[in-house]
Amino acid sequence: MASGFTGERRVHLEALAELLPAYGLVSRMVGAEDPVLWVWHPRTARQTIVFATPSNDGWQLLWSPGGQGAANDLERAAIALRRTLAVDEPDHSDNPDNSDHPDHPDHPGRSG
Repeated sequence: MASGFTGERRVHLEALAELLPAYGLVSRMVGAEDPVLWVWHPRTARQTIVFATPSNDGWQLLWSPGGQGAANDLERAAIALRRTLAVDEPDHSDNPDNSDHPDHPDHPGRSG
């Protein structure tokens, strides 16, 4: 039996799914009565399941290992998901000038 939150849960997961291609991620909604979002990174083949759940602070998105994001800040959640799934490749989505890349002239660890 579906919970009373099924419709709202689906709305939050669908909204996240719409953003994910811009972050290089692919997703598919699974589960008819209790939907979850299956998300994967096509290059690393890493994957996770995203759950949406109500909380005292509004709707939260949860994924493993230990990831979470607020449904009212889907872009930040998408960035965090990309970081989780793209462990093998650098993610500069929150640092557009790439100054955290070791070859960037402003990188703190760069010498000369």
